[in-house]
Amino acid sequence: MDEHLYIIAYDIADQKRWRAIFRLLHGYGEWLQLSVFQCRLSRLRHAELIATLDEIIHHKEDHVILMDLGVTDTVKPKVVSLGKEFQAVEKEPIVV
Repeated sequence: MDEHLYIIAYDIADQKRWRAIFRLLHGYGEWLQLSVFQCRLSRLRHAELIATLDEIIHHKEDHVILMDLGVTDTVKPKVVSLGKEFQAVEKEPIVV
């Protein structure tokens, strides 16, 4: 199963929806900083995430972007990180 590494950033107009998006993404990946996550996603989990995000956001007020960095086993993200060290999210078992 090929997983891709994604950087997900969001700008949500309403605080209640912002918290819902934050909690949702915490179940899919690791928090990097305010409104930014990194996630390892299979095609199925990517589709599930997109569908759930689509239900939560208000399309005229909110904005979510998912940046596909490539297949996690082969991608070597080139990141400049000032302050805290950046490490790509590692593969871990998923408890359902």
